[in-house]
Amino acid sequence: MVVSLKQELADIACDLETYVRYLKSLGLTDVPVSDASRHVAVPQEAGSPEDTLDLIRRDLDGCRRCGLHEGRKNIVFGSGNPQARLVLVGEGPGYEEDLQGRPFVGPAGQLLTKILRAIDLTRDDVYICNIVKCRPPGNRNPERQEIECCLPFLRRQICAIRPKLICALGNIAAQTLLETDMPISRLRGDFHKYGDIPLMPTYHPAFLLRNPEKKRDVWQDVQKIRAAYDKA
Repeated sequence: MVVSLKQELADIACDLETYVRYLKSLGLTDVPVSDASRHVAVPQEAGSPEDTLDLIRRDLDGCRRCGLHEGRKNIVFGSGNPQARLVLVGEGPGYEEDLQGRPFVGPAGQLLTKILRAIDLTRDDVYICNIVKCRPPGNRNPERQEIECCLPFLRRQICAIRPKLICALGNIAAQTLLETDMPISRLRGDFHKYGDIPLMPTYHPAFLLRNPEKKRDVWQDVQKIRAAYDKA
C-alpha cells in the first residue's frame, strides 16, 4: 500500500498528540527542547481563520489513522449548517450512518430530529457530528486511541463553525469534550464550558430508546439549550 506524505505527516501528528496527552496524564507540564527545535514552525491544529469544513473534510479523506477504517463503508464527517449557533456532538456512527455517510440517520437520529423539532429547530439550523468519524465494530464504544486520532478533526470542525452552544450527546461525547470521567447522569442538567463555549451534556438518543423514562430529563436539558440559543 502506498502512503502519501500527507498521510504520514497526519499519522505522526496523531501519534504525537496521543503521546503528549499521555505525558500530561503523568503530570508532566514542560517538555525540554533543543535550541534547534525552538525554530521549527508547527501548524496549528485548529483555530486558523483559513480553516473550513471543506478543507477539514479533504484532510480526513481516506483516513487510516486507526483501525476503525478497516470495517467502515463511509467516513461520517458531519452535516448541517456550517454557521450553526448550536453544534450537537454524538459518539460515533452506527450501521445506518456508516451506510449513508451521514450522522444520526437511524432510529436514534429520528428521535434526535423530533427532539430538535420540539424546541423549534431543524437539522438545517444546527450542525451534527460525532467524536469518531468511523463506525466502531458492533457499535461498541470507541477506544481511547481511536478517539485521540479523531479528536483533532472535531476540534477543527468546532473552530471552523464557531458555535455559540454545544450539546454533548451521551457519556463518550461529554467526557471527551469536558476531559472528565464524571458520568452523564451527573454532568447533565447544567452548562459546562468547552473553551469559552457553553456546553450542555444530555443523554444520547439511543439511550433514550432503551430508557424512555429519561426523556423528561432530556426535555429539561433541551429547554435550557433553547433559552440559551435565543440569547446567543
